[in-house]
Amino acid sequence: MTERDWHVLLVAGPSGTGKSTACAALMRRYGIGASELDDLETAVQAMTTPDQQPALHYWSTHAAGRDWTAEEIVDVTLGAVAALAPAITAVVAAHLNHGPPVIMEGDYLLPAHAATLVGPEVRVVFVYEPDEAQLIANFLDREPDEGPQTMRAQVSRLFGEWLRVEASKHGLPAIPARPFATLPDRIQTAAS
Repeated sequence: MTERDWHVLLVAGPSGTGKSTACAALMRRYGIGASELDDLETAVQAMTTPDQQPALHYWSTHAAGRDWTAEEIVDVTLGAVAALAPAITAVVAAHLNHGPPVIMEGDYLLPAHAATLVGPEVRVVFVYEPDEAQLIANFLDREPDEGPQTMRAQVSRLFGEWLRVEASKHGLPAIPARPFATLPDRIQTAAS
């Protein structure tokens, strides 16, 4: 097993960038478990109402019958990600206080929030993919029954670009997803 100098590694970025695959390789390398940031959204949604957490319930209360632009979807996503920040903070603290080391990966982390979590035992790395065609191919490979997901790829590219710029403002690493074969190594290096 590879040595590490952190207790919690957060790997965040938009859907379709290869985070899950890279983190699975890192789990094996470090001999530790992983957690999905996206699962926290599901749990908080199940425990709240739209009145309590409007940003997290936005799609179920507003999405029907409307054509959304990619920019609008990114804005709604940013609201949901921001609303989830207290849950992420709590889970990270629980792992630091008495939990096992963990890799947490998913879409639901903003650079401004991540900057408050980074410390001697917590590292954060953002992953992005700037090529929409590659994102379409990634989604098609992962979910072939869905067909080409052009809008989803556009949203992921826009969200990734926003995350890349914001991560830089907060002094956090943001790395391109490709080449995919070296993504686990590059995440490991960025987290050191």
